[in-house]
Amino acid sequence: MVKLTMIARVTDGLPLAEGLDDSRDVPDADYYKQQVKSLFKNLSMGHNEASRMSIESGPYIFHYIIEGRICYLTMCDRSYPKKLAFQYLEDLKTEFERVNGSQIETAARPYAFIKFEDEETVPGYQNSTQCCKVE
Repeated sequence: MVKLTMIARVTDGLPLAEGLDDSRDVPDADYYKQQVKSLFKNLSMGHNEASRMSIESGPYIFHYIIEGRICYLTMCDRSYPKKLAFQYLEDLKTEFERVNGSQIETAARPYAFIKFEDEETVPGYQNSTQCCKVE
């Protein structure tokens, strides 16, 4: 199950949006959010390991993609299929760029796109057992 999704600008590590926050049932949710912010900061300093990566942390896995100087990240249960997590991030990227594309580079404050809600993408990926089959 997807627990947390965050979007940040890689050039300066600025968090742009946070959503699909099902972290109510995540012990130490603030700890994991802090890990994500640390990752964004490292990425902004040029520590880009890859444009697509998975990182294990306790009972969860962070999956992220970097495209167009933006990092799209989600935290999932370990049992959540990796392929499905990356498909979710690709769909999220497409929707985020469609809605906010012209404003991304000029955003000056954290969570400038906090009102971004990807209501079309989210329901299909919330639970891997309810999602459509990904080839």
